[in-house]
Amino acid sequence: MLPGYNEARHEVRDAVLEVMKDLSVANKHTLEAIEKGDINGLEAARKPIEDIGERTEKIDNDIVLIFAKYTPEAKDLRELVSYLKMTSSMNRIRANINNYSKNMQSMLASNDAEINKFIKDSLCINRCTVNAFEFTLQMLQCFDDHDRVQDLATRIEVEYAKTDDIYSMLEKNIMEKMGSSYAITEEYFNLLKYIRKNLKIIDRLESISGRIIFARIGGKL
Repeated sequence: MLPGYNEARHEVRDAVLEVMKDLSVANKHTLEAIEKGDINGLEAARKPIEDIGERTEKIDNDIVLIFAKYTPEAKDLRELVSYLKMTSSMNRIRANINNYSKNMQSMLASNDAEINKFIKDSLCINRCTVNAFEFTLQMLQCFDDHDRVQDLATRIEVEYAKTDDIYSMLEKNIMEKMGSSYAITEEYFNLLKYIRKNLKIIDRLESISGRIIFARIGGKL
């Protein structure tokens, strides 16, 4: 392999890890701000991810340059192709965090006690996502440990399954509330919509987990 290839490949991996770390921090700070009812904190939580689009574009460009300059072996090729797929998921996670944070700002600003209670109940989903972020970061950091990577992927699947159960119960409770209070039906519909958008974050993390498995072991993307 030509000199500089491994350095370039590791720089791409490090850049992917740094983007994921910033997304994880933004997600965690969003949860903390909602727990405190801190509207300004929600806005501040979005700051670290404002430039994610530019950073993922650079990752994509760096990978294309590696393809053009070097001839990656099969294992390395899988890893680089996986990163190309991951950048799309990272951009969508950024958009989901951003939109969810803004929507929660408007919900909290309404200062409706019942709405706030449902929001607090929904934060179990956010906590599962915080865990899934941590496991995803660990997967990127222990990339060469086959068994550890698979174990972490399984843990992400468990957290994802939990969010489905939490959402189903929350939806049932909100629908019952809507049935007894027609005046605020629209607000409850909006809340469910925002929570569904929040669910997409952990969905994307599971997708990234699958791509790390592909990079490490092979199979299908």
